[in-house]
Amino acid sequence: MIKQLIYIVPIILLLIFSIILIFFRFTDIPGNLAFDEVEFAKLALSLDGKTYIPYSPLATGHSTLYFYFILLSFKIIGINIFALRLPSAIFGILSIIVFYYIMKTVFKKLNILMPFLLALVFLSSRWFFNFARFSFEATLLIFLELMSLYFLISWLNNPKGYIKLIFVGIFAGLAYNSYTPGRIFFLVPLFAIIYSFIHKSKNFRNFINLINYKTVISFIIPFIIIIAPLAVYLTQNPDNRFDKQFFLKNTEMKASEKIGYLISNISSTALMFNFKGDLNGRHNYPGKSALNPLMGLFFLAGFIIAIIKRNEIINRIFIFYFFIALLPAILTYPWENPNMLRTVSVVPSVVYFIGLTITNLGSVKLKLIRISKKIIFSLIVLLLISFCYEIRTYFLYQSNVFNEAFEIKQDLKTALKNNYEK
Repeated sequence: MIKQLIYIVPIILLLIFSIILIFFRFTDIPGNLAFDEVEFAKLALSLDGKTYIPYSPLATGHSTLYFYFILLSFKIIGINIFALRLPSAIFGILSIIVFYYIMKTVFKKLNILMPFLLALVFLSSRWFFNFARFSFEATLLIFLELMSLYFLISWLNNPKGYIKLIFVGIFAGLAYNSYTPGRIFFLVPLFAIIYSFIHKSKNFRNFINLINYKTVISFIIPFIIIIAPLAVYLTQNPDNRFDKQFFLKNTEMKASEKIGYLISNISSTALMFNFKGDLNGRHNYPGKSALNPLMGLFFLAGFIIAIIKRNEIINRIFIFYFFIALLPAILTYPWENPNMLRTVSVVPSVVYFIGLTITNLGSVKLKLIRISKKIIFSLIVLLLISFCYEIRTYFLYQSNVFNEAFEIKQDLKTALKNNYEK
């Protein structure tokens, strides 16, 4: 009975905290609608009564998976701002639970408190819960990537059978069908699967002998099946939104200009974490660093620890995932960066690195046990302070910029009847 309570209590608490944080004044902060939200509602409604289509040119062009969830929400609740934002909120809550299970698997040698605290850090990150409170695709992308990651890590811990890898492929394929940055996520599980064989091999010939092609196929086949409709569509119809943002495809630019853009993007994206953040009022409190000073310091320390201990496969996975998540921003025009929406799926890696710092500090062997306990207690207090700091920043300060950042001051039904220009 006690073991069952220990297992279920953290989940219940995380659900309660997530629901409170995400749904508190849900339709009031932000109270207005963003232009994109109205366009998303139009896109969702355009799917009604039609056979499945994988992509829509509406709202500058989007894959449609997320918008079918919005359409379902409209049919159940009605056409209003709550229904429009509900799918994002639900996937945000589910993401917290999945992330908790990932941390529980990764830090399995520790007690249940560490995964729970890291899930709270994840939840309280403005970078994350801000996007769970309005109708962008960010939380769906994170949820699908985390589901794929969960089955991947479970398989790495017990590489028997192929069921887990099938689910890795399914969720990676669904991530491909969600928000545009999700189209490159499949590289993370592919890298992990191949590296798991490289890690065991002594040389290339040994690697060829060790690799289990059924394992790779178990991931690739379901992935290809899931992405096929969208992939076929995109081969026949160019994704204009992607083409406009991807400056490397610009044939009128010189190579030196492209290199300059890359350097500028790498710089602004790197500084985003601890110094100058996204200037878009929908994404962030303009200019404020993506991480608060304490979590920013823990993140940097954890990233260094992961680099030092890069031979551990979990560290390699999260390092690779980290850079893959940053790539979409680095390859778009500099005036759109730093961009906390386009890089939102970097948050799980960031919190993992924070967890590495905490576990390394907590495991320092000191002569006095009392001092060691004080360090652990101090770390818990610091995490709770960070939790309160992030919530205070969002509701007290960031919410003040929403009146301008969310420009449409009408209810959704009225806004849908009007033609707005962005």
